[in-house]
Amino acid sequence: MINSEKTKECPGCAMDVPKNADICPICGYEFPRQPLSVKVGVWILILLLLLWYFF
Repeated sequence: MINSEKTKECPGCAMDVPKNADICPICGYEFPRQPLSVKVGVWILILLLLLWYFF
């Protein structure tokens, strides 16, 4: 069994591949990349919406 903390499941072939893989070595699926700024922006938006809702 492969350690799930170091792997992720490929949606193309359902095999475990290394977490840092950009392309699945089995089927060639390309994992999408999101810039850090998008992730930070989403979390800021969620936080602002929660603050607005509760206050």
